[in-house]
Amino acid sequence: MTSRVLGCTTLGIDAYVVHVETDIANQLPAFSVVGLPDSAVKESRDRVTAAIKNSGRLFPNHRITVNLAPADIRKEGSAFDLPIAVGIIAAASGHISQKKLSQYAIWGELALDGEVRSVRGALSMAVEAKRVGLKGIILPVENAREATIVGGVDVLPVRDLTEALDFLEGYCDIVPFEVDMDEVFRQATTHRVDFRDVRGQEHAKRALEVAASGGHNLILLGPPGSGKTMLAKRLPTILPEMTLDESLETTKIHSVAGLLPPHTALVAIRPFRSPHHTISDAGLIGGGPYPRPGEVSLSHHGVLFLDELPEFKKQVLESLRQPIEDSFVTISRAAMSLTYPARFMMICAMNPCPCGYLGDPNNECICSPPLIQRYVSRISGPLMDRIDIHIEVPAVKYDDLSREPTGESSETIRKRVQTAREVQLHRFRDHSDLFSNAHMGPQEIRAFCRINGKSEELLKMAITRLGLSARAYDRILKASRTIADLEGEVDIKAQHVAEAIQYRSLDRKLWE
Repeated sequence: MTSRVLGCTTLGIDAYVVHVETDIANQLPAFSVVGLPDSAVKESRDRVTAAIKNSGRLFPNHRITVNLAPADIRKEGSAFDLPIAVGIIAAASGHISQKKLSQYAIWGELALDGEVRSVRGALSMAVEAKRVGLKGIILPVENAREATIVGGVDVLPVRDLTEALDFLEGYCDIVPFEVDMDEVFRQATTHRVDFRDVRGQEHAKRALEVAASGGHNLILLGPPGSGKTMLAKRLPTILPEMTLDESLETTKIHSVAGLLPPHTALVAIRPFRSPHHTISDAGLIGGGPYPRPGEVSLSHHGVLFLDELPEFKKQVLESLRQPIEDSFVTISRAAMSLTYPARFMMICAMNPCPCGYLGDPNNECICSPPLIQRYVSRISGPLMDRIDIHIEVPAVKYDDLSREPTGESSETIRKRVQTAREVQLHRFRDHSDLFSNAHMGPQEIRAFCRINGKSEELLKMAITRLGLSARAYDRILKASRTIADLEGEVDIKAQHVAEAIQYRSLDRKLWE
């Protein structure tokens, strides 16, 4: 007696269908799972056995062999519990037609009492089920909302093994789960903070608006309490609203990582990740025996905030250089190589010295020059080169603190940012991998960042005096293009270049 059930599992952020083949032979009792299962899959034997018995079903007292095909790819996770249990009952009873089993993908973790628990990567699995043309998917209730976002495939949530078996045997119907997409976006796009809360720091707020408009990386340098973290946390509130494609890709990453909150349909607000400075390179970039996405991938289409930048380990910071340039991370192991997307805005904050008060007119710095040099040298020049905008954030004056907030709201700033982004999307309409000025390559810079003679002289003088690199030259041009877009200008003018140069003036100051 045999049966075949369609399961699913993830590889990276994508999923593939696994054929769960079950054979029950009239031999001495045994239960084995083959097809390169990991420990969690091997342990499913005990969970499945207890779940079947505690659901009031007769567990076959014969030799049971379960094969997970394709057998040459390692299977991990607990999502195979439910399809294995269904396969055993189907092979033992013969009451479930193979035709019906071939129409549905099934996954879920089983509790010992037969309850079906949520698993990681449900959205990716639903996308794959739709791609291969299945009629529907049977999955845990907690995963139903995220799977429904895909559309084009029936999402049938079940609470326990009994409900799944009753449906497959034809004793009951399950109403496909549906969700209102407009309501999902409406609930998920509410911010608790606003740029109106920030007092003073008009120069820094302007720089953040430019960074948001072009997707540029930015570093904030200033004494403790000047508002660096406050500014960074409000950056997502002025970024353009996520498109459905961006939300789907970001949700897949968070779902695979197991970070999607229960009953959440979609990550519809841009991620803001702020890892502690004790994080390892694997935690930041991704990795592990079975590679998982790191913070750079969890920040995809959002913001990665590195507070107290010099406190991070040097090897951790250096590992950022490749994903900043390529917008993806490739993690290689002996058995596999996985690629995770990592297109994010990086915002960094740091003090000018260990005590934090170098150059502060109100507080005396107690750090010696060698100590300051060692502190600043923790950040390499090549990494700083990859940060487009460098901003000094001075201590807030008392007059600014005491008066009522009068600045613009995040909504007002976001409208200007959205307009600038729409200009860029139109500009890059023939480039499927470009969405903002920050991601332009050499060819696009030559095509879209042409400057006149006066601007060239200004840029030449800045490059010579500040000793900037060729990469810094390109990044000044990108920032100039963004400033021009914000002003609604087709051509890059001298004032746009001058403002972009101003955002690189800390290069020389930090390493003198």
